[in-house]
Amino acid sequence: MNLTKIYTRTGDGGETGLVDGSRIPKSDARLEAMGDVDEANSAIGVALSHDMPEAARAMLGRIQNELFDLGADLATPGQDFAPSDMALRIIPDQVARLEHEIDAMNEALAPLRSFILPGGTPAAAAIHLARAIARRAERACVVADGTVGLNPVALAYVNRLSDHLFVLARHVQSAAGDILWQPGATR
Repeated sequence: MNLTKIYTRTGDGGETGLVDGSRIPKSDARLEAMGDVDEANSAIGVALSHDMPEAARAMLGRIQNELFDLGADLATPGQDFAPSDMALRIIPDQVARLEHEIDAMNEALAPLRSFILPGGTPAAAAIHLARAIARRAERACVVADGTVGLNPVALAYVNRLSDHLFVLARHVQSAAGDILWQPGATR
């Protein structure tokens, strides 16, 4: 890829191009999902600006790259979800890796006794924010899937992503301890 010019003026009329060259309105559900995925990726970038264990940093770096893969998948119309030289698609191995990392991190954590309040260390708080944005991205993907049909593996990936970020936030916060919701504490 060689990007020498950032603006093209092709979107000035309220449309944007997809991978196959087709154009859709910038208000399209598919584009909403792509924007939310991009925002989740940016929030992960903010999280990475904080101190955290190197293993957590490596996981987030892989996820950031995969979110670009996800964006490319979402931007590729059609019902053939097999990856090819012309179509970058999320694959089951990427979902399985998230699940493996979730399980590995969860083994070292104490069982949950209550809901976790999003916050804690700057890194954990930033990861919680990325998690909430990833959940919004998932909702937007579900809406887009209802209108255009998306790669089912991509939907599984974005679902698993929010779970991964939740466990990672707990993992990063673990030395300081979970911040637990106390139901009705301020009544």
